[in-house]
Amino acid sequence: MASRIWASKAASYLKISTFNRGFASVVKDLKYAESHEWVKVSGNSATIGITDHAQDHLGDVVYVELPEIGTAVTQGSGFGAVESVKATSDINSPVSGKVVEVNEELTSSPGLVNGSPYENGWIIKVEISDTNEVSSLMDSEQYSKFCEEEDNH
Repeated sequence: MASRIWASKAASYLKISTFNRGFASVVKDLKYAESHEWVKVSGNSATIGITDHAQDHLGDVVYVELPEIGTAVTQGSGFGAVESVKATSDINSPVSGKVVEVNEELTSSPGLVNGSPYENGWIIKVEISDTNEVSSLMDSEQYSKFCEEEDNH
């Protein structure tokens, strides 16, 4: 609970708009995939990570498998994995393109995915090959509803 309060205060300080569903936060202005990855698009550049909902279900992340720079990624296909104390989960790309940067800090501090999934815990940056793919992703309200429905099954 204390970490949720800290995250809320940090989001407020950083002027990040969040929508709290009571158990995980969803950041407005991001797009979301059904496989629980988020993407922040700026022109033809995209920053990708896993959602607060995903990291909450995974538990403490102990390892993040990162792709090589230059790797081609395809919307809906895996490019890496997140290993936690509970499970290992594939990470799928919400957009197609080429990996131009990886978050090397995750190699020594994989817990950043838990503590800061939308900021310091980003996983890769991609040069998008088809910006039209973004329109097939969910906005924050749609993703919140999707998570609530998924958790109720």
